[in-house]
Amino acid sequence: MAKLSVIIITKNEAAMIARCLKSVAWADEIVVLDSGSEDDTVKICSELGARVELTSDWPGFGAQKNRALALATGEWILSLDADEWVTADLREEIEEGIKQPETNIAFRMPRLSSYCGRYMHHSGWSPDYVTRLFKRGTARFSDDLVHERLIVDGLLGSLRQPLMHETLRNLDQLLEKINSYSSAGAEMMAASGKRATLASAIGHGAWTFFRTYFLRSGFLDGREGFMLAVSNAEGTYYRYLKLMLLTEKK
Repeated sequence: MAKLSVIIITKNEAAMIARCLKSVAWADEIVVLDSGSEDDTVKICSELGARVELTSDWPGFGAQKNRALALATGEWILSLDADEWVTADLREEIEEGIKQPETNIAFRMPRLSSYCGRYMHHSGWSPDYVTRLFKRGTARFSDDLVHERLIVDGLLGSLRQPLMHETLRNLDQLLEKINSYSSAGAEMMAASGKRATLASAIGHGAWTFFRTYFLRSGFLDGREGFMLAVSNAEGTYYRYLKLMLLTEKK
């Protein structure tokens, strides 16, 4: 079987990383690129057999994942986030997929994500296909600060078993993520020449709630579906509001 490398970028992921690493302990190589963790992330990764590399700066998610990709030596790459993990069934599909590299050079897989303790089956979160398995040299990550994507040059196959994802555990973590992601999103939009007004911020936020809760059936996800629709709307509202303030300074 072709050699498989797992790549993970981390910063202060001590609460989550062990589960992720243990789920891929069967891989030939695990590369962790850490950007200045102040908790036990590096220690845990080293103790669980990962090769840990350190960097002092933060260029954004896409660029950091490309750095991790450059460190890997396997013919095939599996990219994971620290809050994700691979089930036994998904492992079997991955191993079967990389046995047939002449057919597909990358694979996407459905991701099952939890939000404040509940797995979301609607709200635009399911099916949430992510491309994470690919042959080295055939793909790279976009340079986006957030919401990076894998750019693949070749045939893309699909796996059936889900990648597990504990995206948000509590409201404190949610608020931190809304703040950091909206700031990065506003910077990206400003760099591309986009502008915003208070009216557009309100309009985009309202549309995001309507789309998540009604068009994407978020109401079927119970109270967490409503909470997610509100937080999505907040993230969009603050992204456009920050964009407005950024462009006014120029």
